[in-house]
Amino acid sequence: MKLLKNTVLMSLIALSGATSVYAADSHPVIEVVTLKIKPGVSFEEFKKIDKAVEDQHVSKQPGFISRESAAGQNQEWLVIVHWRSVEDADASMNSFTSAPAAGKFMQSIDSASMKMTRYQAP
Repeated sequence: MKLLKNTVLMSLIALSGATSVYAADSHPVIEVVTLKIKPGVSFEEFKKIDKAVEDQHVSKQPGFISRESAAGQNQEWLVIVHWRSVEDADASMNSFTSAPAAGKFMQSIDSASMKMTRYQAP
């Protein structure tokens, strides 16, 4: 479990570099995350895990606007989250490791495949 928490923390630290290009203002942010689900985890199983992350953590964060997920090919998964501001997106990411639903989510993905890109709306 400690290794999992360290992996999650390192992934989030690496992803947090994506926020450095934004000024501290209140423009909406679109966060696009791509990842691969581990072999042996079905899309149907992961869909429930992903929904739990949304319902139990992400949607309850300040500044949350909307979230959608989609299955791709070859175990690929896409998540798009809309935030009110980069500060709100950062705060959610920083609290993710302590979210109960995050553990099962991170256990089900290839964390090395996770990539997050943020786009700031005009």
